[in-house]
Amino acid sequence: MLHSSVCDPQLHFSRRTLLGAGAGGAMLSAIANRLAWADQIAKTDAGEQKNVILLWMDGGPSQLETFDPHVGSKYGGDVGAIPTTVKGLEIADTLPQTAEKMHLGTLIRSMTSKEGDHQRATYNVKTGWRLDPTLVHPSIGAVLCHEFPQSLDIPRHVSIIPGQWPSKGGYLGPNFDAFIVGDPNSPVPDLKARVDADRMDRRLNGLDFLESQFRRGRLKDLDHNRTLHQSSTAAALRMMSSEQIDAFDVSNESATTLASFGDTPFGRGCLAASRLIEAGVRCVEVNLSGWDTHVNNHSLQSSACGTLDPALASLLGRLEEREMLRNTLVVCGGEFGRTPVINPAGGRDHWPNGFSMFLAGCGIRRGSVYGATAADPVVKSEDLKSNPLVNLDQPVTIGDLHATILKCLGVAYERELETPVGRPLVRIEGDPIDELMV
Repeated sequence: MLHSSVCDPQLHFSRRTLLGAGAGGAMLSAIANRLAWADQIAKTDAGEQKNVILLWMDGGPSQLETFDPHVGSKYGGDVGAIPTTVKGLEIADTLPQTAEKMHLGTLIRSMTSKEGDHQRATYNVKTGWRLDPTLVHPSIGAVLCHEFPQSLDIPRHVSIIPGQWPSKGGYLGPNFDAFIVGDPNSPVPDLKARVDADRMDRRLNGLDFLESQFRRGRLKDLDHNRTLHQSSTAAALRMMSSEQIDAFDVSNESATTLASFGDTPFGRGCLAASRLIEAGVRCVEVNLSGWDTHVNNHSLQSSACGTLDPALASLLGRLEEREMLRNTLVVCGGEFGRTPVINPAGGRDHWPNGFSMFLAGCGIRRGSVYGATAADPVVKSEDLKSNPLVNLDQPVTIGDLHATILKCLGVAYERELETPVGRPLVRIEGDPIDELMV
């Protein structure tokens, strides 16, 4: 698949990448450090567990080639429109299987944000906040896991095939970062000890001695708030010996099931997401790249839709069949949309002034459409600066979207928290949209 290099920013090493020199990393391999940031042990939520699956369309999917076609207009492009299982609703003909599942959720066609840069817009949509140099905000999965702490042998916040900016714990702490895995076609790495059991026991005993020496004269809460040496080791050992790790493995699914999701890493990621939610994971993010179409828009968007369509439709069908949509929220979208105007290279550029999101499950209204974009939109930047909402009916801000999601998940979205520096901060600046919920 072709990718535009026009706006690929320089890759950065994450903080987690640099954590490997401690005793836990040396003795147990890289998984100990990864698990240290991903795991959280505490009391179990007494109420019904609510979960979220984020299907992240990395690069900015075109609303016109997916959920909001304007066939026949001067901006419509080459896409066609097909009916869906929602009366009167049509979506692009690039998503025929998804069209058969639209009755399970709500389509928002009037998303708007103030960010048109990939990194800033991704941060905005994943956290609900605009980028702030003084503070890193937590993603939806981190907020959910923080609100409802519980014990699990495997991480409760998972990112499958992540892009450049996977979900983070932000000021809630790196222990709420998403645990990163690749294509579920391959096993989770580093789960088997590289030495025999006796030698492993001797290494762990030696590690216990080193830890005791390391802690001498240091803070009592050192492991909880600073180094995570001991919790990283404990998390790794639990996961290495747990049957829950089987949730990552899609190979024991039938050939029919695997084929229905599509023979792609993303399809397998969506299948793994449903298995992980069943195992008790609270949030799974599955990344699909290929949407940044500054050139050859129709061809590249159609190709990406060919990967998304069977995976999304099969995920919704599986969750519905297993009665998991009742408490699992599916969110499908990206950081922004694409311009109505097709550029000279046959592409569409960045467009935060009206794009689509699809939500299903966990209290979201079924068979509904909210908002609309103008068939003949204002496209001049000077006109949009004075009235950025001119092309939208019932505009939905990123803050309102997050408030709605958090309310569906049972999170106290209006609650004020305290950041590590003592700064009081509400979870989100936005209001839930009642029309999106039952």
